[in-house]
Amino acid sequence: MTNKLELGVNIDHIATLRQARFTPYPSILEAISLIEAAGADAITLHLREDRRHIQDADVYAVRKHLNTRMNLEMAVTDEMLAIAKDVMPEDVCLVPEKREELTTEGGLDIIRHFDRTQKVTQALNEVGIKVSLFIEPNIEQIKKVAEIGAPKIELHTGTYANATGKAKQNEFQRIIAATEFAQAEGIQVNAGHGLDYQNTHAIAAIPQLRELNIGHAMIARAIFVGIKAATEEMLAIMHTARQ
Repeated sequence: MTNKLELGVNIDHIATLRQARFTPYPSILEAISLIEAAGADAITLHLREDRRHIQDADVYAVRKHLNTRMNLEMAVTDEMLAIAKDVMPEDVCLVPEKREELTTEGGLDIIRHFDRTQKVTQALNEVGIKVSLFIEPNIEQIKKVAEIGAPKIELHTGTYANATGKAKQNEFQRIIAATEFAQAEGIQVNAGHGLDYQNTHAIAAIPQLRELNIGHAMIARAIFVGIKAATEEMLAIMHTARQ
């Protein structure tokens, strides 16, 4: 048996449904209780600058409610840094962000934005928050992680998830190579974006990966089976992949 692979469940799209009509339901706190009861290891949420789903009040409410870990995704801005230092999640994942995008479209370019990423990372390190950098499975990007000071990365799996045929296999091999390189550099490697009930097994079987962060597919599945069952189904896929 290889090392345990943890699951972080992204709850953003529960808030998306709520914000569609600005109702108090569905309750993200009720969802979190069910997700944790199903065995998830962490709750992930992205406080976007445009506040299209998760709101500031959600972040504070979730922090008080959690029995597991909070993984707060955020842009590399002074506003988000101040919120993170006030909320004090266990983990922060620094992500790129554009107002016009439907969802995060790729990894953070830490070579281009080195100084800013390093400054925010070090500020979070100083208060004891573990930082993950959401980046492409690119060796040149990974080479900068230690210099920035982040102990973790989350590899963007969206390109893999959207590809077909030979392109999908090529992207999968790129993820494996990046994972092996990062682990050899002493960096914890997580992965996420675009993972679902069909494509997660192959990613979960990569032995160096420590955590997957999955959201949209699980919230969509929950419409039919409920969020607790949707979480249990994903955990079963991950467990099978590690046997």
